[in-house]
Amino acid sequence: MTETEIRPARAAEFDAVAGLRWRWVAERDGLPAAGRDEFVRRFAAWARENAATHRCLVLVREGQVIGMAFLAITARVPTPLAFSRASGDVQSVYVAPEARDGGLGGLLVDAVLRLATELGLERVTVHSSERAVSVYERHGFSVSPKLLQAEVRLGSHHD
Repeated sequence: MTETEIRPARAAEFDAVAGLRWRWVAERDGLPAAGRDEFVRRFAAWARENAATHRCLVLVREGQVIGMAFLAITARVPTPLAFSRASGDVQSVYVAPEARDGGLGGLLVDAVLRLATELGLERVTVHSSERAVSVYERHGFSVSPKLLQAEVRLGSHHD
């Protein structure tokens, strides 16, 4: 079996991460090839600028980045019992199609949860694709009746 490694992304790998993000959206929604280079450049710059709040883990096989996961960290309002508080949100977990169905996505989820534990986060949420719900459930996520979501769209309001 070929050895894989999951670790924090290095600054030089953000172009590869951006390529995976482009590939994911193209796979799901279809994208023209035009604009890819500009997206990769801008995404890599964004990832470097937001590295403190959006920790990127990469899945590397034979020197190639074949998967990624982000842990977005949000500071929470202090309480008298815990002044320094934070929570996390798992974002953009993706494994290249040719490397799927071998449990690598689950390994990425486990790595993100270990990172969240190391950072002392109170909870971690995820907005999953339909295909990945079972992966998250197998790795400790569950539905919470107290976690609600509102779809917010620019220009819409409720009377």
